[in-house]
Amino acid sequence: MNFLTGFHAIEERIKSGRACGPLLMAKAGPRARELVGLAVSGKIRVDRVGTFEIDRLAPGNRGIALQVEDMASDNAGLGLEEFIGGLGDRADALAVILDEITDPHNYGAILRSCEQFGADLVLSRNRRNAKHADIISKTSAGAVSWVPQAETANLVRAARRLKDAGFWIYGADMRGDPVYGADLRGRVALVLGGEGTGISRLLRDCCDGMVGIPSKGKIDSLNVSVAAGIMLYEVNRQRVHM
Repeated sequence: MNFLTGFHAIEERIKSGRACGPLLMAKAGPRARELVGLAVSGKIRVDRVGTFEIDRLAPGNRGIALQVEDMASDNAGLGLEEFIGGLGDRADALAVILDEITDPHNYGAILRSCEQFGADLVLSRNRRNAKHADIISKTSAGAVSWVPQAETANLVRAARRLKDAGFWIYGADMRGDPVYGADLRGRVALVLGGEGTGISRLLRDCCDGMVGIPSKGKIDSLNVSVAAGIMLYEVNRQRVHM
């Protein structure tokens, strides 16, 4: 059995219509009562359980937990070809490619920014286990339930397929050209590499350009999730205001 334990994660999963339940409740605080009301409205069974029982089933809970079928795939399952085919004649689209983003806190924070700034797809090759999926869901504040995700065995091949579909591929690199100088309208894919490893060589070779964030600090880089948020903001800014 798998459980979501974060308040935001539970709320967004219920709102997404993909919650199976039951919702377990051990403490009836104001926030928990809100979630119970939401679950009842969504016809999800609510079970009152003891503290020992909920701690045994869902360690790290805050008095409430939602049982889900498969946390590891959460909102994954969209195929790359399905995504491309669904674009039709759309002139603009935003894909985010995550290359070896293994820290679940970073992954969740990136998903939160992707949801806020309108990413159409997050593409990765990392299979995440249920423990990491709960951390991702909490860190993303439930955004994981809304952002379309796809997994692939070969990110290089996927990037080339996106290029065939009219996407410009930009890699994030602190030594790259200023991100605000790139034209990020139209069909764009942003590649983010893991901290310490960066973007792999073959995937870097697929990029049409490398973009970075000008800074004045003494350390040489930003956390990848922070950099992702800034770059995704710039993509959205250009699309809204240019």
